[in-house]
Amino acid sequence: MDLLSAMRTFVRVVELGSFARAAERLDRSTSAVSRQVSELEAHLDARLLNRTTRRLSLTEAGQSFHERATQIVADLDEAEASLRSGAAEPRGTLRLTCGVTFGVRYLAPALSELAARYPRLLFDVDLSDRVVDLVEEGFDLGVRIGPLTQQGLVSRRLGSTRLVCCAAPAYLERHRDLPLAVPADLARHECLSYTQVPVPNIWRFEDRAGGKFEVRTPTRHRVNNGRMLVALAVNGVGVVYEPDFIVAPEIQSGRLVRLLPQFQPVQSPISAVYPSRRHLSAKVRAVVAFLAERFARRQDWSLGD
Repeated sequence: MDLLSAMRTFVRVVELGSFARAAERLDRSTSAVSRQVSELEAHLDARLLNRTTRRLSLTEAGQSFHERATQIVADLDEAEASLRSGAAEPRGTLRLTCGVTFGVRYLAPALSELAARYPRLLFDVDLSDRVVDLVEEGFDLGVRIGPLTQQGLVSRRLGSTRLVCCAAPAYLERHRDLPLAVPADLARHECLSYTQVPVPNIWRFEDRAGGKFEVRTPTRHRVNNGRMLVALAVNGVGVVYEPDFIVAPEIQSGRLVRLLPQFQPVQSPISAVYPSRRHLSAKVRAVVAFLAERFARRQDWSLGD
């Protein structure tokens, strides 16, 4: 058995989620791909994949081996490319995940520059507001907004965004009899919760003296996408607490009004995160360095690129 070839096949099967798709990509028969993975399991004396008629999933041993095999294959590809070109130019496919709004508004222009700079570097981008498991789902890199909760990741801070509390003029007119002078007043208002955070209905504020306030807001509607929350708020459904890069256009147009202006917006980190590995591939290293340099100059994320 060619161990390296079997490892490459295994990595591709996991990446594509099926033997058939991997066989098509490798230009081989499905039976040959399945047989090679079975031979690899026999060689390692461990089951790497749970096979059902509907899907494949990694076993605990398979997950551990996949992380190592992916890095080994990437290191070998990088070493080969380095010998051929005389330098480890970023190349190959980089799987990247990011939140939807930030990805469209800020990441897309950055990737456009990267694509021009490194023509051999390809991007496979998944925009999702959920917290993606980079290791389990085979991503090389993620851009995260907010505190990091997933273990086993390396992070590099790219900047920070500010969380802004706001509502539509129509909502404020409809509830003009309810006070809204301090954060605690939000407990009497109709608040819209973003579900992709650990505690959706806890909103935090700071006053200009550094005092911290935390309010448990009543939840009228729960949504897993910030843009939809803002759309609901613009239509007067309730109050939102969202990053400035999402709500700024609506505030600038007057469709939303910033609330509690005497309180400082709470900052939330923007980070590049990637699985902890002994050797970092040239493509991840180059993209992280580029994003850190590009975004370091940005102070106000509420402005366009």
